Amino acid sequence: MAGTTLGAYNIADLRELAKKRLPRGLFEFMDRGCEDEVSLRNNRAAFERIKLKPRVLNDVSKRDQSITLFGQKQNMPIAIAPTGTPGIMWYEGELELARAAKKAGIPFTLATTTLTAMERIVDEVGGRLWFQLYMYADRSLSRWIAERAKNAGYEALIMTVDSPTFSNREYNLRNGFTIPITYSAKNIIDVLGHPRWMLGVWLRYLLEGGLPLFENYPPEVKARVKAAPMGRAMKLNDALNWDDVREMRKLWPGTLMIKGVLSPADAAIAADCGIDGIVVSNHGGRVVDGAIAPVDALPAMLDAVGKRMTVIVDSGFRRGSDVVKAMALGAHAVLVGRATLYGVAAAGEAGGTRALDILREEIDRVMALVGRRGIDELNRELLALPDNWRMA
Repeated sequence: MAGTTLGAYNIADLRELAKKRLPRGLFEFMDRGCEDEVSLRNNRAAFERIKLKPRVLNDVSKRDQSITLFGQKQNMPIAIAPTGTPGIMWYEGELELARAAKKAGIPFTLATTTLTAMERIVDEVGGRLWFQLYMYADRSLSRWIAERAKNAGYEALIMTVDSPTFSNREYNLRNGFTIPITYSAKNIIDVLGHPRWMLGVWLRYLLEGGLPLFENYPPEVKARVKAAPMGRAMKLNDALNWDDVREMRKLWPGTLMIKGVLSPADAAIAADCGIDGIVVSNHGGRVVDGAIAPVDALPAMLDAVGKRMTVIVDSGFRRGSDVVKAMALGAHAVLVGRATLYGVAAAGEAGGTRALDILREEIDRVMALVGRRGIDELNRELLALPDNWRMA
């Protein structure tokens, strides 16, 4: 690989590096959506529908993309979204990605379904740490996980609320993608065809104690989670309701967010529940096929609750220009998931760092080219919006 650039000059390059290195089942779990992938494609198309209207002859020699998020200043207007598989894409990938985030001066979110214990992230990396929580059918399990994250010292808790049941990701079932990995003639051939991953991840885990489990699950659950298809290890809660959110607000003393909100009416209820922030998200196109793109939903969400709570957006972000567009619409920050996961899958911490460097450079360059010196100068006047958008 070519020095610190890794031969990657945009996020698409990192995606290609990850695709070459990973077995097909792992790459498709990271890269794909659900069902016919209408939402996945529309998340990208939504950014293409928004155009920029640059201003010229402004002095942009001193640019600053820092923001203040939940009372703390950070170097970029982004945070790392929760993703479930860094530790199987790269050996102890959660630690690698957390280090990249700390180096960049931005928050890192650890997912419930990751393979590294939450306490290790605190002890070995530190930085601004958030934890993502699923609400399971046995609510006591979710409360136990939240209590553990609180005791470990996590700054913020993100409740994912858009998954009352498992989504339909048929490719995982076809590929037999499970954690721990189970074996078939098909996936053995696939793994043997990717020796860098096999030796650097799979064999290394085997030699150093065996393939990992979901280390953030309660012990009694982890003991019986042996080889469920990825994302189906514990039963989700299809009875989840706003009372669960209110209960978590009582239990969690720090910053509390809910992720997966696309309706302004739901955003208003969240504000009434005392939630500190929402993540406008369609789960990266992985839950409901045909769901509205979050960036399309963002203006109405901001108009509804933007003065009452922090509004963050995710799904489909691949360029610095995407981040600039979201911030110009009024978002308080952006979560990036796949972009940095591609980087970690390609080259561990160095790849995660490269992904963040690319986004930082692109944000800086686009701000200069549209005549803006800081994030606070980005507003809707910078944008040419689709005709069918009804702006307040």
